[in-house]
Amino acid sequence: MGLCERRVLVVDDDVELCQLLSQYLVREGLTVESANSGTVGVERALSGEHAIVVLDVMLPDIKGFEVLRRLRVHSRMPVLMLTARGDEQDRILGLELGADDYLAKPFNPRELAARIEAILRRAMPDPTITAFASAERLVVDDIAVDKGTRVVRQAGQELDLTTIEFNLLEEFLRSAGRVVSRENLVRAVLDREFSPFDRSIDTHVSNLRKKLGPTPKGAERIKGVRGVGYLYAWSGGTREGER
Repeated sequence: MGLCERRVLVVDDDVELCQLLSQYLVREGLTVESANSGTVGVERALSGEHAIVVLDVMLPDIKGFEVLRRLRVHSRMPVLMLTARGDEQDRILGLELGADDYLAKPFNPRELAARIEAILRRAMPDPTITAFASAERLVVDDIAVDKGTRVVRQAGQELDLTTIEFNLLEEFLRSAGRVVSRENLVRAVLDREFSPFDRSIDTHVSNLRKKLGPTPKGAERIKGVRGVGYLYAWSGGTREGER
């Protein structure tokens, strides 16, 4: 395992909270560094020394959203946003800007640790299957996914997807032409139990839909199925999935 694969950067101006989180997360086997301003947070996040960023929305110099924007220009590193409880707009905005997950303050450190571990599991490939995964390719119409390199191409052009969006697209391609429930997507992609009040998976789907655009024939690529989930449209043409 690389030196940075369990290294967490916490960007929050609450020094006491950072100390408490550091103490707890270290006991969970994580290495923690803290940055108490957005400016320092951006600099440290782009250093390549961390596996994940825990980012507070409210910072004294630049807001967490701006930190996230600057980070996403250069990096796909997973980001977990800390938001004010009940502020749904902050949560949605964070996900739309490319955050992988969010947690409302105040929170239980155990919940934070669980969310971090889930994100790291999604982002870090299992070394025992890497050699086999490199040979796996999923193709549906003009979309091609290479699991080994985690590269997605649309009509030959590489797409810039976040970790969540990549995993979400993989689930859709495997089930192209069939409805996938929101419950199954939450478990498979977010690695947690489904809650009807948690709309984060819908925001991730919306982000992915915008990046993919319509099908080659101009139809909606990802269709919402009211009360159930989503359906990834398949023309009935090219379809490939092999190991």
